[in-house]
Amino acid sequence: MTDAEAFAAVALAAVACDGVLGRDEAHALRRQLEFRYPYRERSEAAMGELFDQHLKLLRQEGVDGLISKALPALSSLQQESALAVAAQLVHSDREVSKEEAAFLEDLACKLDLPSGRARIVIQAISALNRDSLLS
Repeated sequence: MTDAEAFAAVALAAVACDGVLGRDEAHALRRQLEFRYPYRERSEAAMGELFDQHLKLLRQEGVDGLISKALPALSSLQQESALAVAAQLVHSDREVSKEEAAFLEDLACKLDLPSGRARIVIQAISALNRDSLLS
């Protein structure tokens, strides 16, 4: 798996980890990737093929299998960015389920990041998505 394929795999795992791939999450997945290199240079067909391959792997091996194949292809910096995107995607429907929270915790434990760094990333994304002005 290339680093670009792996990064997309982590993003897909984030939206699929609760067993439901809703319209809001699918749209958020597309938004998170469409302006990033190298995805912005790929055609719709190429992106469709990429996600078809990942969905096949997801059905065969589950979220954990997809993640275990993806992480070795990513550098520490790429893993940190992938975690941030995954956390943002988990928040895309404004509700973080128990399964999604567990996914982020599990992903954080598997990453090759300095101690505590993954937790900081997750907390920052959570703060970014908090509706703190709600009375």
